[in-house]
Order: sequence, then structure tokens, then C-alpha cells
Amino acid sequence: MKSKASAPGKVILFGEHFVVYGVKAILCSIDKRVTVTAEKTNERKISINSKIGKLDLEPDKSIFEINSPLKPFYYLANKAIKNENSGIHIEIDSEIPLGAGLGSSSACCVAGSAAIFKLFGEISKEKILEYAIEAERTIFENTSGADCTVCTYGGIMEYDKNNGFKKIEDEPNFQLVIANSNIEHSTQSMVSNVKEFENKNKEKFSELSELESKLVEDVLKLVKENKIDEIGEKINQNQKYLETIGISNSELTKMIKIGQESSFGAKITGSGGGGCIFALTNESNLEKVLKKFKDSNYECFSSKIDFKGLNTF
Repeated sequence: MKSKASAPGKVILFGEHFVVYGVKAILCSIDKRVTVTAEKTNERKISINSKIGKLDLEPDKSIFEINSPLKPFYYLANKAIKNENSGIHIEIDSEIPLGAGLGSSSACCVAGSAAIFKLFGEISKEKILEYAIEAERTIFENTSGADCTVCTYGGIMEYDKNNGFKKIEDEPNFQLVIANSNIEHSTQSMVSNVKEFENKNKEKFSELSELESKLVEDVLKLVKENKIDEIGEKINQNQKYLETIGISNSELTKMIKIGQESSFGAKITGSGGGGCIFALTNESNLEKVLKKFKDSNYECFSSKIDFKGLNTF
């Protein structure tokens, strides 16, 4: 018996880093997906196969003993077969670049949770999400669950620490060009750097947080009105705030310049220091923006917002 599920990646449109300090963030899912196929086996063993490696283990091992990026899948499979006299084989296929801040880990956890648990009966999206967040915590202990949530439900969401998640029902007509710096970066170290900036510049950081908060509220109104030019201006403004708190570097700045000169607006997405930037486009300038990045030898692709979220089949 087989079960299959796919989940989209994500982009943080506004609010990265400031969200840690209580400011609202806006995220959206993108139409690049992770697909997970799970199959029951007679042998009581958990086997996982993907482009980044393999894992073949007996059930009931401590998660702390497993040193592999695939351990969220082991966690989910082990939980699912706890009271079953069977094993599980899992295949993972991803269109999302790894380690680029585009939610590949979260999409894996969501699609993995759905594919694995659907082998044993019907399961709600809420329960799938709950298990996905548990699985993600085996590799990112302090995850907020924001990425898994947008990967589960799709579309655009607002999130803040106090009020949690709220889906934005509007479906604006824009596309993103996502360009990858291919610079390795650590989210943890970037978060620490921002904390250090905040400690040394309390007044300045408080002022930036207030500006970011107002900017996000303005964007929520502009999204309803589908005002792409003005959303682009807000993206460029947000980028200035991110540069002030020190998460950019010369390579990212160069990429942002290409994006800002050819699109409606461009900024870092995610923790910064490396990873990806995105440029806001529509049909009028999409090809031009892609060409600009490709001419400068950057890996890039276009993406629409994914409004489907988790898909099981």
C-alpha cells in the first residue's frame, strides 16, 4: 500500500528577524514542491531515500542518536508504526533548493507527515500540521511553526508571536523571481548577530521595529488592492531596514541592485547572510528580470504564489 503527498516551499515577504521581537511577518507559499511517497513494508524497518542521502534503521531508536538531515522522517515514521506490525519505506523528491531559506525542510515535514500517516487512515490537516511541527523541531528546536503552517494551507499568511497565524484571503496577481546566492549561511548565527545589534542599539532597533510594523500594515492594505508598484516600494524600504540590522553582504547587495533596477522591488528573504533574494514582477517584466539575473550568472527561477497548500493523492 502506498500513500503520496506534496507540499509547497515558502518565501518570507516581509518581517524576517523583526518577527522575533513581536512585529508581524507576511509569508507566502511558492509553486515549487516536495513530494513524499510512503509505503508499508512487511519488514519492521524504517528506510528513507532522497537526493541528500539514505537512512535505514530499526524503529524505536532515540531521535538524539540520529545524526542525519532525514531524521524528521524517521521521527514521523516511528510515531506512525508504534502500534503497527509493519515497517515503512519513504521516497523524497524535491523541486526546492536546499538550505536556501525557501522552506524545503518545512515542506518535507508537511508532505512527510501527510504521506506517512495517511497509510494508516484518514487524518485532518490540523493533525498533519501538528506532527509536521513536532518533526521539524528535531532539527530546528525553536521553530515557530510559521513555515510549516504556510506550507500546509498555502497562499499568503500573516504571523506574529502573540496572535499566531491568519490567512490572507486575497489572491494578488504577481510573480516572484527568486535568485540564489549559493552562499552557505547559518540562520542561528544571523539571529545572534541581529540580537547583538539590538543589544548595542536599543533605541535604533526600537525605531526600526516600529517602522517595520507600520510598513507591514500598509502592505496588508496594498495586497487587498493589488497595488504592485506600491508593494514594490515597500519591499525596497524593507530591504533598507534589513541592511541596517546587518544581515546583508556585498554579494547580496549586488543581487538586490539587479533586482531593484529591473523589477518593482527586491529584498532578501529569510535569515540573510546568504541564501536567496526575491524580486517582485508580473507579466510585464518577468522575462526581463530573469534575463538580468541569468546574464549575471545567478541561479534563478520564477514562481507564482501557491494557493493549494498540501496535496494528497
